[in-house]
Amino acid sequence: MAPTNGKWIKIDQKTIGPGARSSHAIAIVDQKAYSFGGEFSPRLPVDNKLHVFDLHDHIWTVVAVSGDIPPPRVGVTMASIGQIIYVFGGRDTEHKELNELYSFDTSINKWTLLSGGESGPPHRSYHSTTADDHNVYIFGGCGNSGRLNDLWAYDTVDGKWIEYPAAGEELKGRGGPGLAVAQDKIWVVYGFAGMEMDDVHYFDPDQNKWAQVETRGQRPTARSVFCTCAIGKYVYIYGGEVDPSDVGHLGAGKFAGEVYVLDTEVLEWSRVEDGLGVEDHPGPRGWCAFSVGRKGGELGLLVYGGNSPSNDRLGDIYFFAPCE
Repeated sequence: MAPTNGKWIKIDQKTIGPGARSSHAIAIVDQKAYSFGGEFSPRLPVDNKLHVFDLHDHIWTVVAVSGDIPPPRVGVTMASIGQIIYVFGGRDTEHKELNELYSFDTSINKWTLLSGGESGPPHRSYHSTTADDHNVYIFGGCGNSGRLNDLWAYDTVDGKWIEYPAAGEELKGRGGPGLAVAQDKIWVVYGFAGMEMDDVHYFDPDQNKWAQVETRGQRPTARSVFCTCAIGKYVYIYGGEVDPSDVGHLGAGKFAGEVYVLDTEVLEWSRVEDGLGVEDHPGPRGWCAFSVGRKGGELGLLVYGGNSPSNDRLGDIYFFAPCE
């Protein structure tokens, strides 16, 4: 049975950091969370600095970097494998979709442009990224010709992109989906496909095929731009947009604040009792930066910033850990 209890910790920030923003990304390496991109005003990238938050000392610094420094962007994603962070896509200051893949070596603080142009996935923003031990996966997002439903993997050992078979019409192109690796499968959960979706699909690399699954239990309502993390066979989701704004990305829409967990073995959802409504709970929000990682000895979900129901950008940091 999935863990149905969890706890949130609001993390104090002892120094001034990058501040309030949404549509940004974070990735955790050891006890440091690296933040890149984002917006304070809708669709206007803030900067291209790489900010790092020490999860032990609770101090922000700006990394002095070298190499192929990415330009500012929103709707960007990040994932880490070992000491390397991978950054893909986003939308630039002229609202153009991007498709460059960068790596950042945290041991030497150096950016490297790995691919772009005609190689790799097409241009996109507000897609999703996750990783396993040596692959970085990219799914969906908003492309030049509409919402996408393609799945790609970047093999970090061979330095090559792999395009997986098309998902088919059952998995509609979408932005802001959940993406996670569990049980050796790549899971696509919910997202926005012209409307908020509540379907679940997975791709099985061993079988080289897609499957849509029927889930049961306490199913979350349809949503997009939520936080996602996989811990073992469990996929956790938090928050997200459940009703889009009438003015699209210029507005806030309606957000959820609950945590749910999907047991990918028995395909059952459970609501996690996590203290919704208490002081140290992050509450309803979406468009956050998030990453799975450890704080101290606990494995969980780090959430930084996002957009609030009042359309104000947030700059707080929370850590969620499941409990038995």
